[in-house]
Amino acid sequence: MKVKLAAAHAASVLLDKQASIAKAADLIAKAGQQDVSLLCFPETFVPGFPYWINLYPPGDQHGIHLRYLSQSVDLVGDDLAPVCEAAAKAGVFVVLGISERDGATMYNAQVFIGKDGRIVGKHRKLQPTFAERMLWGQGDGSTLQVFDTPVGRVGGLICYEHMLNLARQALIDQRMQIHCASWPTFAPLVGRGAAYDMTVDAIMRAHAITGQCFVVVAQNPVTQDYLETIEKALGPQAVLKVGGGSSTIYGPNGMTLAGPHVGLEEKLITAEVDLDQILGAKVLADTAGHYARPEILHLTVDRRVQRNLHEIREEVMKP
Repeated sequence: MKVKLAAAHAASVLLDKQASIAKAADLIAKAGQQDVSLLCFPETFVPGFPYWINLYPPGDQHGIHLRYLSQSVDLVGDDLAPVCEAAAKAGVFVVLGISERDGATMYNAQVFIGKDGRIVGKHRKLQPTFAERMLWGQGDGSTLQVFDTPVGRVGGLICYEHMLNLARQALIDQRMQIHCASWPTFAPLVGRGAAYDMTVDAIMRAHAITGQCFVVVAQNPVTQDYLETIEKALGPQAVLKVGGGSSTIYGPNGMTLAGPHVGLEEKLITAEVDLDQILGAKVLADTAGHYARPEILHLTVDRRVQRNLHEIREEVMKP
């Protein structure tokens, strides 16, 4: 089966949920015009990645964290209605990176939206990375899943969550065909960003090879508007600069099919692929089948939703 995959190489409007959602809807419409089957967005496209967590003292960030909470996405409500409507109108399967708001707790998440505009499911990042732990809660195994869709079996992970090799294997073992990898960029960090693009490329190319799947990497560049929004709230900084962003599509043999597209120019990175090519890779080494050794190495995933409150009630005897 042939499908056209795309990565949205674009920056959202930082700390503005409605504007970011409107931009996402516009990109989905453009994807539909280009006959894209599946569109993957960068990490927390709505309402943008909170770069300040790595730039300022934690004690100075309480106010901007409250703003971020107010601009995060409530999936119980209709926050994403414009995105869902755009997906249905364009006939595009969408994987959208969001900061999800659940009460007063936030989660770094991906939302999977079908071609009919209905939300198929979501994935919450299992382990927030480094300073992200100040902002987001931990996901659980209930959202570590692959979705069977008209465009193929689709799954995804977020940024350095790809370092969790067993999380990657959990998706591989569910016979994932298309992997949506949502990342920000850290390439413009002074002194620390030099190896970032190389690191992402190595991880994602290896994931395509070891999982025998197509991998779509979507990143945002850092814009001047991002920096101005951050510095207006927290003051000047000299660590994060404008630029970065590297979006790529890989085949199941690790070959680059599109990209990498790097820099401030916003565009859809596209590749038309044939899912049957996965069979050629799996005949050699199917890590979800004949190339596994479950009697020696096996993986257990706890699918239970983790809750704080567990109620034990005494049975009331009827008279």
